[in-house]
Amino acid sequence: MARANDIADALIAEGNKAESSGKLREACEQYRKAVAAAPDYAKAHLNLGIGLEAAGDIDAAIRSYEAALAIDPGDAYANYNLGKVLCGRRDLERAEPLIRAALGRKPEFPEAQVVLSNLYESRGDLSAAASALESALKQRPDWAGVLFNYAAVLWKLRRLSEAEAALRRAIAIDPGLVPAYGMLGNILRGQARIPEALEVLGAARKLDPGRLDIESTELFVLTCWDEISSEALFVRHKDFGARLEQAIALRFEPFGNSRDPGRRLRVGYVSGDFNFHPVAFFTIPLFERHDRSACEIFCYWTGNTVDDFTRQVQAHADVWRDAASMSDAGLAETINRDGIDILVDLSGHSGFFRLAVFAQQPAPVQVTWLGYLSTTGMTRIQYRLCDRHTDPPGMTDRFHTETLVRLPNSQWCYRPVVSIDCSEAPPLERNGFITFGSFSNVLKLSPTSRRLWTQILTRLPDSRIVFAGMAQGPIRDGLIRDFEKEGIAAGRIATFPRVGSADYFRSFNDVDVALDTTPYSGGTTTCDALWMGVPVITVPGTRSISRSTASILATLGLSDWIAESPEDYVRLAVRCAEDRETIAELRRTLRGRMRASQLMNELQFARDVEDAYRRMWRTWCGSGAK
Repeated sequence: MARANDIADALIAEGNKAESSGKLREACEQYRKAVAAAPDYAKAHLNLGIGLEAAGDIDAAIRSYEAALAIDPGDAYANYNLGKVLCGRRDLERAEPLIRAALGRKPEFPEAQVVLSNLYESRGDLSAAASALESALKQRPDWAGVLFNYAAVLWKLRRLSEAEAALRRAIAIDPGLVPAYGMLGNILRGQARIPEALEVLGAARKLDPGRLDIESTELFVLTCWDEISSEALFVRHKDFGARLEQAIALRFEPFGNSRDPGRRLRVGYVSGDFNFHPVAFFTIPLFERHDRSACEIFCYWTGNTVDDFTRQVQAHADVWRDAASMSDAGLAETINRDGIDILVDLSGHSGFFRLAVFAQQPAPVQVTWLGYLSTTGMTRIQYRLCDRHTDPPGMTDRFHTETLVRLPNSQWCYRPVVSIDCSEAPPLERNGFITFGSFSNVLKLSPTSRRLWTQILTRLPDSRIVFAGMAQGPIRDGLIRDFEKEGIAAGRIATFPRVGSADYFRSFNDVDVALDTTPYSGGTTTCDALWMGVPVITVPGTRSISRSTASILATLGLSDWIAESPEDYVRLAVRCAEDRETIAELRRTLRGRMRASQLMNELQFARDVEDAYRRMWRTWCGSGAK
């Protein structure tokens, strides 16, 4: 036995040399010889597994790791490697005991702590994920990659200052860690620090001009910036799309899809946000109501956090593909192999960047909708779904590379995520003064929005304003400073941190009128406010992304709450504050109005979307395109 192991060790050493030189085939051959020489030697099986994993033969690697564990069940590295691979495949139930066994045998094992954090994160237990990464960093404090992972978890926990510090430390350790710049840009954007975000993202692009995902993040940040014109914003998007399509070749023409204009369509949806996210909130009613005789629904999930919303989406998909670990090329091949007729992008330049999949054109018809209310800048995504209020004919068409397809009723289909009663009377009846509110994401609180709000509060000296989703810290302090500079006392401003869904909806009971943001308008929060009986004032601009609330209000017959200019926005807020009877009436009637409107007509919305898909499909069938 000892001699066999010595022979195996010599072969393993040769394999290690080959592997370190990138000669994976040669390395695996040496490891196989080691296994043949000493079949009961766990180390030989372990090294073969590592070599096979590096070569991309994951199934064979799993068999080798299992063989190593059959010989030595407590081997820390065999447990770790098998657990890591299974975690990557989302086989979390099998992976967790393996990782814990690795840490039991070898407590000082930071790599295993990282995999454990991935397990926790996949289950949505972000606090546990952060703790595991903190343990890893105690052992390797200068591990830039783990600092990056730690920042990502802190970001999801809304611990933005800590996430920023972790990323700046990672960049100091490894100035070439380009993804850290991208995430830092997103975190700065999330604190409404738009100029700083653009500076960081610009530095990342200089480091690696080929990282189009970083530039995609920059485009999202630019949509939040009130100092760029609609024309300049479009030019940036169009230039990005041209370079993306120049870098990535079309791969799948001619398509084999049957050109029958009336047949059942295969519709694929690509998103990393099939979880607690507005994308899931608005797609679930559509997926539930899709006519399965007309459409077969494929979902390609590129996210990494599973929750009840993920399971709801999965339950309503005819075919569910877990695509997070797929490369762009691999995902495009899967989509094409599935025979998708219409492929729908639900992210654009927000969230998980997978536009490189669409650049390969794996489906004959490609559409963008919902997740990014602007152009992608691409010509290979031929259509964008919208409505006549978000994109009035002649206003926004010129800012799109896609053809705009306006749904006849609304691009929104709202369903509240929890059941909470709204108060019967607005708070002004008990307070004696009007309370305005903003429930938008902090990133939307632009300098223009703040300036308009201070003007409103100056005109109404007894009024108050409430900001939801804003914890104590630099963001809140900066907001209050902006108001105090304009003579608005801090005592007139209330801020509340992020809370659970039920408490979030109840917080609307303390607000009389919600104030929309510009240039990035509200969508989900606007619907939530109206559902709770709170009217919303908006001032739309020439960007699609500035017109979401206007679309929702127009669909409900509340066009009187849509201002024509920033000055009119202030006048409208002052006038509405004095019309207490209307505010009280809307508190009583808005929910019923919503229920009776097209905004909540799920069946009609599904038919509208399917009709749009059918028209797109017929166009392709008759086009003679490959």
